[in-house]
Amino acid sequence: MEASTNNGKTVAIIAYITLIGWIVALIMNNKDKTALGSFHVRQALGIMCVGVILSIISGIIDIYILSRVVYLAVLVLWILGLISAAQGEMKPVPVVGEKFQEWFKGI
Repeated sequence: MEASTNNGKTVAIIAYITLIGWIVALIMNNKDKTALGSFHVRQALGIMCVGVILSIISGIIDIYILSRVVYLAVLVLWILGLISAAQGEMKPVPVVGEKFQEWFKGI
């Protein structure tokens, strides 16, 4: 049981390390699914999607201060998710974390 717990924590942390890390975490989690790993794979995917969407919007609007606020907000979500993963907790990121669990429940 402990190996599965450690694998879940490893998957959870790797999920936040770039898109490649997320893909590796997804593959690892599919081989040995854990609730913790699945939770953080969904959270990391949601944060990446929000980051891309907000970057596109801020690029279209092209307001310098808006793009800085967007990048800072995504960075804060990423840090909070990574801290939660490192602590082995299933704590959703603020505002949108619960939605990520709903939207990506198939993962």
